Amino acid sequence: MFLRKASTAVLARSISCLKSSRAAATMSSGVRLRLLPDRRCLFDEPVRVKVEGLSPDQRVVLRAMLTDDNGVTFEASGTYRADPSGEVDLGSDASLGGSYTGVEPMGLFWSMRPEIPHAKLRARDVLDPLRVRIEVHGGESGHVLASETNERGFLAEGMRRVAVKEGRIRGVLLLPPGPGPFPGVVEMNGFGGGLCEIRACLLANQGFVVLCLALYGYQDLPKTVKKFDLEYFEEAIMFLKSLPEVRAPGVGVLSISKSGDLALSMASRLTGVSATVCVNSCNANTTIPLHYRGTIVPALNLDLKKVRAVGPGLLDVRDVLLDPMAPENRGCLIPIERADCRFLFAASGDDRNWKSCRYARQMAERLKDHGKGDCEVVVYPEAGHFLEVPYMPLCASAFHALAGGVVMFGGEPRAHAHAQLDLWRRVPEFFRKHLNGTRHEAKL
Repeated sequence: MFLRKASTAVLARSISCLKSSRAAATMSSGVRLRLLPDRRCLFDEPVRVKVEGLSPDQRVVLRAMLTDDNGVTFEASGTYRADPSGEVDLGSDASLGGSYTGVEPMGLFWSMRPEIPHAKLRARDVLDPLRVRIEVHGGESGHVLASETNERGFLAEGMRRVAVKEGRIRGVLLLPPGPGPFPGVVEMNGFGGGLCEIRACLLANQGFVVLCLALYGYQDLPKTVKKFDLEYFEEAIMFLKSLPEVRAPGVGVLSISKSGDLALSMASRLTGVSATVCVNSCNANTTIPLHYRGTIVPALNLDLKKVRAVGPGLLDVRDVLLDPMAPENRGCLIPIERADCRFLFAASGDDRNWKSCRYARQMAERLKDHGKGDCEVVVYPEAGHFLEVPYMPLCASAFHALAGGVVMFGGEPRAHAHAQLDLWRRVPEFFRKHLNGTRHEAKL
């Protein structure tokens, strides 16, 4: 059990849900909203939403809302018509309008949009579930006929969460119940500082020891970064491998965006990495120079003239990064053919941050040219940059620290949601398959 002081945003959303629950208790319409199999679940688990007690063919609007840890409210809605028995089942009935249409059992969750434009859902306190308030509104009157709250947690029962301050490394360790040994994975977020534990927690729930590794801006790490030291990531691998709960000898690395090229460098230049997942990553070192044992890998340069304004205060930066395959940029390329691990490259076709699909193809071709063409590449044509966990709302645009403004990240909501569901099935399968005790030779 971990005790902590609740944030203002967490208290606010708890009070809001309490007030709504009291209001719901006074309803006497005879309409019932059910969340099956239970109103409590993990964030990556589906729930079945059913409404009972309606009149045959009655038209109703289902609304879902939550308040994240930044105090931002996200909302979604779907319009439904009851069947002859007076029921609506989101598992089989189609939404006629609202945030989504068609049969989408979890549409009320993945189609949520922020009340503040360009906001990304934040849940920093993984010990407190996100609470999604679902209401049934009368189609004509708009009155609330029934309501329920779905508590979507991040850590399964028995999981252990331990803050890590070991040597230079900072982060959080997630451990499944029992002695193990379990496969070990280093999980890293993209560029942005701080620590987001959602993906790490949900992966750990599936039987992995996960080190959610901070890059900067966390605890006593620098708030900004001018260079990365690969020794920091080497220390993280050694720490994870040293744990008695972790199965030897190799670990996995799960990355996204900027952390993807860091993951490639870890696999290519360090020992002990057996499986690497890169989501919407580049095949060259980007943004920040990388230092290791006296050598420096420069960052791939940007052409800021290619930043395009696509709307009031909205930028498109997809073409800003220079071509990593150009002769003058070869020093930034990561020699992934040196890696003794298996790779899974996931790329979004509508990634507006950079050209993820092109980079994934280039990485696969490079491995093939060196006799290592058995990597896995999966492309999601209409997904956006932030390809994360199931039922996470799409973030199609947000503030980008490097661009100094709001940029497009792309994605069509329905396709993006289905891509996240598919990728989340592939990731644990990939790690289970390749973190099987195969020994790797040391790099020269």
